[in-house]
This record gives sequence, structure tokens and C-alpha cells, in this order.
Amino acid sequence: MARCLIGCGSNLGKRREQLDRALELLRFMPGVELTAVSRFRETVPVGGPAAQGPFLNGACLIETELPPRAVLDMLAAVENTLQRDRSERWGPRTIDLDLLLYDDVVVDTAELTVPHPRMATRRFVLEPAAEIARDLPYPTGSCTVGDLLDNISDPHPFVTIVGVPGSGAAEVAAAVADATLSRLIHAPVPLPLTEGRPSAAFARWRQTLAEWSAALEGGRRGDDASHGLVADYWCGSLAAAAATGLDADESAAFRAEVAATQASVRAPTAAILLTVDAVTLEERIAFRSGGGRDHSTVFGDLQPTAVLCDTAGDTVPQLLALQQRLVRSLRCAGERCPSTPKAVVAVSGVDLARAAGEAIAAVEAML
Repeated sequence: MARCLIGCGSNLGKRREQLDRALELLRFMPGVELTAVSRFRETVPVGGPAAQGPFLNGACLIETELPPRAVLDMLAAVENTLQRDRSERWGPRTIDLDLLLYDDVVVDTAELTVPHPRMATRRFVLEPAAEIARDLPYPTGSCTVGDLLDNISDPHPFVTIVGVPGSGAAEVAAAVADATLSRLIHAPVPLPLTEGRPSAAFARWRQTLAEWSAALEGGRRGDDASHGLVADYWCGSLAAAAATGLDADESAAFRAEVAATQASVRAPTAAILLTVDAVTLEERIAFRSGGGRDHSTVFGDLQPTAVLCDTAGDTVPQLLALQQRLVRSLRCAGERCPSTPKAVVAVSGVDLARAAGEAIAAVEAML
């Protein structure tokens, strides 16, 4: 029997009655045993259309022999019974049932992602979840549900926006800082890219690491004057970026230096990972290497790439390969990677305005 954590919410109609009805339907589903139900909490909507009514949110724990996809289908059937309208993303709803965790199973397909991809920064999810399942493992963060709640309970959270040059990290970080009244920290020097590849100059990578970490320390000294910190870089990404440009000995030494530096600076509360595709990168490189560089600072982190005056043909594959290494780095958690954020939220950076909105929603949900 697998233990499944389910998030429950409603902000249309008779909210309490609809939540009770949903739980009653779950209770009598074949192959399902409802073992715990949290208290309901009224919460302010985060993200989505304006002028929505407040939610009632809760969580429940079930045990089942059903596989993860069958659990998802069962939850959708309950939502359909209670006339859930899915026409508007993050819009108001009579009922919302989310599969948050399925034991310690990790699923990442087009149809289903478990653990739920945004639960790690959502207080309205974690508070009721921790009430009934504090010790339930959160496998992608190598921690528990209770650890996730404790993690976002820092009164001055530190959020890092992570992405390859051209992903929009600087622009999204600025939007998040402005919306949340946080202190913004820009990378003091760019990622040392030349010829579409990390530079082989070991000293240059070490100097970048020193300057990046010093900027974080400087921002930390004043974080009590703001709601928190937002940085448009993550020191851990340097090890991933330098991996293909250093020889084996230098790479091992640099990874050790990055790890030691991360242990000495404040670990991010959460990371927002921006991902982009080849077409988007090609368009942004063309903008940056053309007239856009003369009248705009947008995607300025692409400027140091030496090949921008030529074509994006060599640059884009290198940036996409770096993006994959960043994804792997942010999925490394626990004792082996103690400085990796517990909470990582992936956001598409293809539409920059939408990416900023989703990142803002992820951070506001922590508060």
C-alpha cells in the first residue's frame, strides 16, 4: 500500500461542503483508504486571475494499491463529479485535488509530475500537509514535508533565479525583487563564457566564484532591512558551467572549492530554475548581437559570449548542454549536495512575462 498526500482546495460556492464531499467520495473509492485529514485554512489566492475569492485549503493522506497515474485519474474523476472548471489556468474552482506525494516515488512525464512541481514553496500546501504527514519523505529534496515547511519559514528568505545566459534570469530576478520588496543581488561579473564554451582558465573561474560569493555576503549583511534576498545567479552553477572547460584535476579541485564556498555562504531558501529551448536562445542571441545590444540591457548576460558576432550554431548547443547540467545539479540534494536548495521550482523562460509571473507566485506563496 502506497501512502499518498493529496492537497485539497476550493474557492467557489459552498467551499466547506465541497471539500467534505470530495473527501467523502475519496473515502468510498475502491482500493483507497482515507487515513488522515487536516484542518481547513482560509488562504489568499496566489497567482492566477485577479479578484478571486479566498480559498479553503487542506490536505489528506490516503493509502492505496493504485499506481500513481490511476490516483491522478481518480482525483480528476472526483473533481469532475463536483463540476470542476478547467478553462482558466489557476482560475477559481469548486474543487482542486492535487497529488502531492506518492510514497518516495519520482515521476516526471507529460501527464504527471510527482512530487508536485510547485508544492515546495507553497505555504498553503505545506502547513496542512505537515499537520498530518510531517515526516513523509520529499524525495527530490532529500528531506521531509516538515523540513520543507521549516525551510520556507525564514522571515528573510533567499531566492535564487537560476538559468543559462539568455534564459532571462536577471530580468525575472528583478521582477521578483520588485514584487516582493526584496533586496536584489546581480551577478557582479558574468559567467566566463568564450567561444560558446566555459573558459579553460582555472584562475578566471576561481575569481568569478570569489566575486559571486562576496556579493552574497554583502547582501546578507543588510537582509534584515528587506523582506528577503533575490539573486540572479547561484554559486553552485559555476561547477556545472566549468565542467567541460577544465581538465580532470582542475575540475575536481574547482568542484571542491565551489562546495567549500557554498558551505560558507547562506544556502538559498528556494531556487527558480528557468529553462529555455533552442529557438528561444537563437532569437535572444540574434537580438543581443544585433541592434538590441545598443539600446537595451535585456539578456545582457549573453554579451560576453565571443561567438555572438557570428552565428548561434555553436553557442546554442553549448548553452543547452549547460542547462541540462544545471538541472542535474539542482536535483542533487541531501548529504551528497548539502548546499542545493530543498525547494526547486522549474519555470519555462520562453515567455518572459509569464515566467516572471510564475516566479513571483512561487515566492509569494512562501510568505
